[in-house]
Amino acid sequence: MKETIQDNLNFVLICLLIFAGLFIIALIYEKLTHTRRKLSSTHYITYTAIFSCIAGLLMLLEIPLFFAPVFYKIDLSEIPILICTFYLGPVAGVTSELIKVLIKLLLKGTTTAFVGDFANFAIGCAFILPASMIYHVRKSKKTALIGMLVGTLVMTVFGSIFNAVYLLPKFSELYGIPLDAIVDMGTQVNSSITNIQTLVFYAVVPFNLLKGVIDSTLTFILYKRISPILHKNDEKINVVKKNKAEG
Repeated sequence: MKETIQDNLNFVLICLLIFAGLFIIALIYEKLTHTRRKLSSTHYITYTAIFSCIAGLLMLLEIPLFFAPVFYKIDLSEIPILICTFYLGPVAGVTSELIKVLIKLLLKGTTTAFVGDFANFAIGCAFILPASMIYHVRKSKKTALIGMLVGTLVMTVFGSIFNAVYLLPKFSELYGIPLDAIVDMGTQVNSSITNIQTLVFYAVVPFNLLKGVIDSTLTFILYKRISPILHKNDEKINVVKKNKAEG
């Protein structure tokens, strides 16, 4: 019992440390590059909350994949997070990733001993941070596409290593399922899966690549249409602030 509590506490601590690390990286980047949009705190928080809520709801809609075990399901929650990150900056993106997971947990709970939810956050950040950092260097359609391509590759490499080294063993430990049983779940959908390495290669790698391509494509289509609306609201906000200052 004591070992179980200790394992859970260690897992929570690692989650908090990774969130803090990603948040600090995003904050330092914004400070060095001055990428944060100049909005009032109220509007910044409001936009972040709106995109987070949309992402949290989309996270509830999980789609199983024919080439992966049942606990690997794709969702479209990274789309509003990407839009949020392109619009407001990396810090808002990391914050939204955390909030969307908390919303999902409040509404649905967890079926993976929280490991899958933590994976969604950490691997999602591995996607949105490189994408937004590249985009904010020089905002254009080209840099957005390059950023999302790089983000997809980083997510795939990081997600694969993270699954093999930490997530799958931790899922086995916290959920009480032997690693061999997890591998067998993969073997049932693909006979080429015989160990953790082949599970990652045949399931995790294509999972992240597919997720990156879908999210990038839909974000590119949607952001072109949403961006003018957001910037138009910015102009209204700036006019109101200017009038208040003059008055």
